[in-house]
Amino acid sequence: MANGVFVHRADSKYDDFPEERYQFPKRYLKRAERFENDWIVYYEPRGGGGRLGYTGIAKVSSIVPDPEEEGMFLARIESGSFLPFECFVPLRTDEGFRESDLAKPDGTLNGGLIQWAVRPISADDFNAIVSAGFPEDISFLPRVSTISLQDYPEGFAEAGTMYAHDEERLRVGKYISQIPRDRVFRRLVLEAYDSRCAITGLKLINGGGRAEVEAAHIKPVGSHGPDTVRNGIALSGTVHWMFDRGLVSLSDEYDVLVSRQANDPDQIWSLVNRTKKAILPENAAHYPHPKYLQWHREHCFKN
Repeated sequence: MANGVFVHRADSKYDDFPEERYQFPKRYLKRAERFENDWIVYYEPRGGGGRLGYTGIAKVSSIVPDPEEEGMFLARIESGSFLPFECFVPLRTDEGFRESDLAKPDGTLNGGLIQWAVRPISADDFNAIVSAGFPEDISFLPRVSTISLQDYPEGFAEAGTMYAHDEERLRVGKYISQIPRDRVFRRLVLEAYDSRCAITGLKLINGGGRAEVEAAHIKPVGSHGPDTVRNGIALSGTVHWMFDRGLVSLSDEYDVLVSRQANDPDQIWSLVNRTKKAILPENAAHYPHPKYLQWHREHCFKN
């Protein structure tokens, strides 16, 4: 087992859903299998409007054949393990590439290795990227022994044994488990919604600069909902309470829905902004995902 990098584009032609699965062709199978039961970072390339850097972490629970597409495989992501970085982590710093194996001897980018959609990363580089992604917790990851791409033969052949000691791997997992996920989720959701309630449209900030609005999960963590912005929505305290109890919800077109079982639906509607649609983030990639909205309507909303 080893740490890895999965390259993911927002406009990917593959059947990726980073919170749950990563699809790849058979040529990456042997390499991907080394990441089973271990952690990977997601890398966003320039193509498709990408930013050229690292966006989050996840733990691979298993590698299985794709049941719907012959010749393709799925890296299944362990439930609850996916977490976007609080801060986007660029590919390189002033000192060089964050993946040290991407540098040629003269310091320039190895154009061949950067094309690998599934690639290993040294434990030191992995830890440094995660620390940069969660800057308020830069001390939580230990430095462990290095795994190098240079252990691979040229081309796509695989090395024989390539993993850190079990004790070191468990230490990394332990420290990752200590990341304050609630804080990360709140910060990302509030930034996406500019601290404004998606349903009322109110943006209230107290004297200490703290937003009144709360970060609500659409599909709760207790039901295996991920801590990702598209499974989140910014809501004022009262609306959050109603959302969790199924008195309000959203359609796939982001229309506000009010339960017919509410004792005073007119009063609820009086809280809704005049468009009667959710006020969404500026970045469409942060919109509530229809998959989570459907779950909320089917399992929570009192229609």
